[in-house]
Order: sequence, then structure tokens, then C-alpha cells
Amino acid sequence: MPPLALSTTGGFLLGVIYVVLLITLGIISIRKGHWIMFLVGIFIPLFWIIGALLPPTRRAGGAV
Repeated sequence: MPPLALSTTGGFLLGVIYVVLLITLGIISIRKGHWIMFLVGIFIPLFWIIGALLPPTRRAGGAV
């Protein structure tokens, strides 16, 4: 059985979706106050997903 091949267009579209999702998740993790997760996520993108799913951190002023 021959291996499944991914067309050039399909690979490009999956790559674009991957990059857009990573940028979005990175921004969400920064907005929620998870700066360390963002910095580590530059090298290991799984941390951007974790940072985006965690609840927001508490700020020093008490406001959320």
C-alpha cells in the first residue's frame, strides 16, 4: 500500500492554520498574564496551549 501524500496546497494551508493558531494562543496566554508560558512556548508551542487554557492570574491591584 503506497503512503498517503499531502499535496503542496494542503500542506501550505495546514501550515498557515498552524501558525495562526500558535500566534492566537500566544497572545491569549500573554493577556491572561502567563508570561513565562509565552516565553517557553516560543521554543515548545505546547506551553502556549496550556497558557491559553489556564485561568487568568491575579493582579497586584486586586482587579481581574
